[in-house]
Amino acid sequence: MIRNFSDHAANERTFLAWVRTAIAVMAFGFLVAKFNLFLQITAESLARDGHPVRVPGGVYGGFAGVLLIVFGIVIIAMASVRFLRTGQAIESPEQKTDPATIDMMLAGLMVALGIALLVYLGHTLATAF
Repeated sequence: MIRNFSDHAANERTFLAWVRTAIAVMAFGFLVAKFNLFLQITAESLARDGHPVRVPGGVYGGFAGVLLIVFGIVIIAMASVRFLRTGQAIESPEQKTDPATIDMMLAGLMVALGIALLVYLGHTLATAF
């Protein structure tokens, strides 16, 4: 039997939850970038008489998609570091507390991601009308 198995299993479940979150963030970024590309191609094909159709937030859509993919990669990297540190702490005979710095960084990253999406959506809606 593995010593402290339940602690290691909980650590692994937490790591996998962060990986699932990162995959979802990256998939959403891919969707945003592809939909933005679709809108740009559609606008070009619908242009009549040399008057292009305006796509609100055209430049920002691709940028937001790439940014989301990069955030997903950063989330996986930070979650991996947290997983390894927690695994070592479980096996360590010393009783020490983890300052939760990585957890707060991951949470801050998700808040920044939410704010960036909110700004992008606000910009897109503002230029659409």
